[in-house]
Amino acid sequence: MDTQAILKYQRISAQKCRLVADAVRGLRVDKALEFLNFNNKKASKMILKVLESAVANAENNNSLDIDDLIIKNILVDEGPTAKRHMPRARGRVNQILKRSSHITVIVSDGKEV
Repeated sequence: MDTQAILKYQRISAQKCRLVADAVRGLRVDKALEFLNFNNKKASKMILKVLESAVANAENNNSLDIDDLIIKNILVDEGPTAKRHMPRARGRVNQILKRSSHITVIVSDGKEV
């Protein structure tokens, strides 16, 4: 049975977050938690938060055993982009894009209902 958790509007670009997501996709939950705890990227802390939420959802809402869970899928989608401006020389301006992303983690016990 599949269980998911979603974290929206996080201030990190989807490209940076996908680097960490690709590393833990398909792993067992205990191995993924260990990897994310010791990885020093900003995205790993965010994905760790969502993964812990998905595991709690699986345990409390669907009564699944957390030792059997694997990460079925991790989706990192682009969220809205905030546009800011930085003054430059000779009266010009450069645009700064502050990107955000939505992170979805789906865990499964491998059994279909």
